Amino acid sequence: MAGASMHEPPRAPRRPTVLRHGDDERIDDFYWLRERDNPEVRAHLEAENAYTAAVLQHTDELQEQIYGEILNRVQETDASAPVPFGDFEYFSRTLQGRQYEVHCRRRFARDGAAAPIDPLALPGRSADEEVLLDENVLAEGHEFFALGAFEPSPTGQLLAYSTDTTGNERYTLRVRDLRTGADLPDEIADVSYGLAWAEDAATLFFTRPDAAMRPWQVWRHRLGTPVAADQLVFEEPDERFHVQLFRARAGTHIVIESESKLTTEVWLIDTADPLREPQLVAPREHGVEYHVEPHRRTDATVRLFVLTNADGAENSKLVTGALGTPPSEWTEVVPHSPDIRLADIDAFAGHLVVSERADGLSRLRVLALDPTGAPRDDHLVTPPDPVGAIWVGPNLEFATTTLRYAFTSLVVRPSAFDYDLTARTSLLVKQQPVPGYDEHDYESSREWATAPDGTRIPLSIVHRRGLRLDGSAPAVLYGYGSYEVTMDPTFSTTRLSLLERGFVYAIAHIRGGGELGRHWYENGKLEHKRNTFTDFIACAEHLVARGYTTSARLGARGGSAGGLLMGAVVNLRPDLLRAAVAQVPFVDCLTTLLDESLPLTVTEWEEWGDPVTDPAMYEYIKSYSPYDNVARRAYPALLVTGGLYDSRVQYWEPAKWVAKLRVTKTDDYPLLLKTELDAGHGGPSGRYDAWREEAFVLAFLVDQLTGS
Repeated sequence: MAGASMHEPPRAPRRPTVLRHGDDERIDDFYWLRERDNPEVRAHLEAENAYTAAVLQHTDELQEQIYGEILNRVQETDASAPVPFGDFEYFSRTLQGRQYEVHCRRRFARDGAAAPIDPLALPGRSADEEVLLDENVLAEGHEFFALGAFEPSPTGQLLAYSTDTTGNERYTLRVRDLRTGADLPDEIADVSYGLAWAEDAATLFFTRPDAAMRPWQVWRHRLGTPVAADQLVFEEPDERFHVQLFRARAGTHIVIESESKLTTEVWLIDTADPLREPQLVAPREHGVEYHVEPHRRTDATVRLFVLTNADGAENSKLVTGALGTPPSEWTEVVPHSPDIRLADIDAFAGHLVVSERADGLSRLRVLALDPTGAPRDDHLVTPPDPVGAIWVGPNLEFATTTLRYAFTSLVVRPSAFDYDLTARTSLLVKQQPVPGYDEHDYESSREWATAPDGTRIPLSIVHRRGLRLDGSAPAVLYGYGSYEVTMDPTFSTTRLSLLERGFVYAIAHIRGGGELGRHWYENGKLEHKRNTFTDFIACAEHLVARGYTTSARLGARGGSAGGLLMGAVVNLRPDLLRAAVAQVPFVDCLTTLLDESLPLTVTEWEEWGDPVTDPAMYEYIKSYSPYDNVARRAYPALLVTGGLYDSRVQYWEPAKWVAKLRVTKTDDYPLLLKTELDAGHGGPSGRYDAWREEAFVLAFLVDQLTGS
């Protein structure tokens, strides 16, 4: 087991900077690491990377072994389940040895059963299959590559797509003529994620980010015209709000959503009249969120289905109204329930599909619609296993009676199903192949820990079948607990390398997430944020008390806001863990939330609190900020990662945290920092590079928790 190292760790020079806010004064010795263009900063990050590689050199063979295990569980040449849209069905392929996907389509035979796609075939080899976009070609010459938007036009003749080659999430938009395979001269730099076609397939709408990376504008572009002639359609001046853009499945409207963490405002653009000004659905009202699904009735009129928390519907309710009618005239379809969270809606010609959460688990409810668009009855889609995750998959067509949904669990491989909305039957169309895997070798369970305030916290647990609960097993506990994001119990091929070595793997469904409804989120944010940390500690204590593991063999893992969780937990209870992995961790949260010039800071105040104007929130955030609460004590072994081009959590947060820990902590356990110098928040972009990175992380955990 790695402990003290023969290698001398890098030590960043201490250059005290006084940070003042009101009457409070903090001394930050490593504030200078924010100087991205300072050669000393780059040299320090490279030195940390070299130190990490040297300290973990003894795990090189283990890393290669785990990487080989991951590859052996992957069918490297494969194809996704095709999704119909118009005259075609769209799918993607992966090829052995290639980092990225190849996007394809073929003519869709609506009469009779479609021929299955050969997952081992080369893309474009069959006569009816065409390659639309090869990400591997686009990625050539770049250390990083990410595909953003991928939107075929309504006619199927054009493809709008966007790419990022730095990791900073600022994309370049292009349009490909699918009849010739050539890109049009239209090229638009510095766009965000949102993209939508008008009905004429000659007009594109896209979003732009501001200097703080906030999507704040919607622009209109006419193909064949100069980018300088593009027209601004919508702008959101409030820094708390960011803008999303998508084309409704019904095809009638382009939807503009401007939303903060608490409030939503929606505007609609008629796809048949793209030059018309956006139409407001309902004016924003602080604390009122709503999501709109336009629905085209058989008489071609449009009505809206709206999911909203208005009128005290904490877990949301579903209402409906004709296009243009005010909220006061909307009628209730599905009432609010204190026990069921309505998370999303998907509208089809004859049905609505409502994504729900109940008892901490996801489920799908189907509502049949009569010809006027009014709901008639409803039923639940029955998943293959009650304890797992079910969600609506890619469904591009409006006039269909077939729903594509996906299901997985901790032991069931990800599976795509086609569900007949009328007959209420499911057909398995694709299950992720995992060579050599037998789900009967593993077992999963759901247990409940008890938080200090008496709240019961669910855990999802998986391990090899027949595990003895005598505390001898190593274990890894994963957590996130922010933004109402749910960490559902899903399958992972890479996780098997832990389970096959006798590990227990558990997910802590802590407050701040959305597993148990809106109140679960509300009770883990703002002035209740500490519940997230103490919930995680309670889950770790539960694993030890139940005999799954001991503190000497327990590791923890979290990323981004989950990295903040790791930092807070090792400050509060460093004795509880043997090792922790904090990936792109938001650990210098107070300093970041005070700096309005940084990307996303202002939009984050409704999640974490505003320390600039609220003295109480300043003190509260300071009380748990991992960087501000580093103290002279023993800490677990720590592996910390960052991304030089990360626009969400700046690289200096993990770098500063490690620098401060290195001169403060009293133990000799490893403290390691690895910064991706050519990537952003998501780490390496290619799948083989991502698997190598995962093998690196897993080898660290195996080494620290088992000594092998």
